[in-house]
Amino acid sequence: MKGPRWLQRLADWIGRAEDALLVLLLGAMIALAGSQILLRNFWDMGLSWGEPLLRVSVLWVGLLGAMAATRDRRHIRIDLLSRFLPPRLASWTRGLADLFAGLVCLLLAWHGARFVHYEWLDGGLLFGTVPAWACELIIPLAFALMGLRYLLGLGAPPSEDRP
Repeated sequence: MKGPRWLQRLADWIGRAEDALLVLLLGAMIALAGSQILLRNFWDMGLSWGEPLLRVSVLWVGLLGAMAATRDRRHIRIDLLSRFLPPRLASWTRGLADLFAGLVCLLLAWHGARFVHYEWLDGGLLFGTVPAWACELIIPLAFALMGLRYLLGLGAPPSEDRP
């Protein structure tokens, strides 16, 4: 990302925080799933909050992974056409694809925020005393950040094409 130095530092900090959270969450998921297996097989018991927490963690890991892929421009893309176009025209098609993806992500963020708001109004609990809306906050946040990244990087070449 190009721009003011403070903006670059902020983007770098956010990227490091995403990566750290992703590693921490994935490690915790593996430890929790392993402990659930051991508890069930050897002591015929388990943690009542383990399964719901693992389900929520899968959502978080998936969206954090998508955020990291978008940050590094390594997300899934179908670029058959751009491989055969001249560089200037390929840049335009990448820009249109980024614009479309960014707008779709921002639309998903908007509706994700509405969903979280309705969950907050409902006051449902996911497990224990943890409110469902708090676990679902990743949905609008992730899609908003991905949408902004797409729109800020309009037409930039994918990471393997850059030096």
